[in-house]
Amino acid sequence: MSETSVAAQPVAVAGRSRVRVPAFVYPVAGFAVTVVVWWLATSVLGLAHPVVLPPPQDVVRGFNENRDFVLEGMLVTSLETLVGFVMSSIAGFLIGLVLASWAVLERMFSPLLVAVNAVPKIAFGPMLVAWLGWGQPPIQFMIFVMCFFPVVLSTVTGLTRTPAELAEMARSLDASRVKMFLKVRLPAALPQVFVGLKLALPLAAVGAIIGEFQAGDAERPGLGSIIQQMLGQGQSNTAFAAFVLIATTTIVLYYLLVGLERLLLPWVRATTDR
Repeated sequence: MSETSVAAQPVAVAGRSRVRVPAFVYPVAGFAVTVVVWWLATSVLGLAHPVVLPPPQDVVRGFNENRDFVLEGMLVTSLETLVGFVMSSIAGFLIGLVLASWAVLERMFSPLLVAVNAVPKIAFGPMLVAWLGWGQPPIQFMIFVMCFFPVVLSTVTGLTRTPAELAEMARSLDASRVKMFLKVRLPAALPQVFVGLKLALPLAAVGAIIGEFQAGDAERPGLGSIIQQMLGQGQSNTAFAAFVLIATTTIVLYYLLVGLERLLLPWVRATTDR
């Protein structure tokens, strides 16, 4: 065989082909590991009293004993979280838009926003009952004060950090201020805005639970009210089932938000390393 024919033959490159693991496998594996460690710590090693930390099988039993009651509370808390998150996100985006558009206002009110965010939100609880009574108004207010600040901050950051080359190109094309905002500044800011939204969503769930602790509706209790009620009755297993449902609801809402981000911003994944 001639050297030319040997050189013309394709050379096989040794190496292992990468196996693509479905994305859902990792969260499921993490959940399984957590449950196993939880079971070992409570049922096998006995590191915690069942009243303080019930084992997983007791939590499942507590859920089954009060299934309808707990699931109805999950729906109440999920709706509160979603409504409060949407309202605070819209308000936070509009406030951030105003602050980013006028530097004087940003300098005037940014310290005030930081101060409000630094106040422990649970301290508002007794005052909210006095101001707004019981039920949804104080709960929604608690959600608002918990999660609007990350949205404001991310919106201001995104709108004031437009890449210089994009802004210069828009100016060279004589783009109007409105077109500059809609075609350049807003699309460039949206990834940063979604960072704030993803930070705010878990805080919305926390705000809903704190609000229910302080001013929950006795006729339609959410998971926060159920936790208080079950712990008061010594049923910590059902209370921990409510904790698990809070976490599950937050995870589902979070990944729905991630899916919305991928749907609205397809170029982000195409232009980043991951």
